[in-house]
Amino acid sequence: MKICFFVTLFLMTVFTTYSQNLIGYEAKDIKKYMSANNRDMNLERVSNKSFSYLKYSDRYDTQTMLFFLSPDSICTNIRIVCNNNVRSAKIRELDTAYQRKGENIWIDNHAGKNYLLKLVDDDWSFSIIIEDEK
Repeated sequence: MKICFFVTLFLMTVFTTYSQNLIGYEAKDIKKYMSANNRDMNLERVSNKSFSYLKYSDRYDTQTMLFFLSPDSICTNIRIVCNNNVRSAKIRELDTAYQRKGENIWIDNHAGKNYLLKLVDDDWSFSIIIEDEK
């Protein structure tokens, strides 16, 4: 029972620190931010000819963050992929930090711009997509 409590506490602490909206940041600034604020996340080397992104994963493979970059290395949107076992905690975090717009959709007003946060369910995981409100 104690181990479940500590695992839950750890996961809640880890997951509540990742809601920072880094859209508009340069790749080098995202790397600095992540190394200073999210030490449990490791930058992974990725190669993709179609698009450029930074990929961070935690050591337990419970969360992966993808920062999609423009050709000039500016973050244009973010995708956070999490295991389903933290879904309700993540929804509570989103409800606390952002304004709910609808079912599984929130608004973040950051630097005078509105961003949509969309929660999308998959079979074994869920994703939170952060992008400009269009």
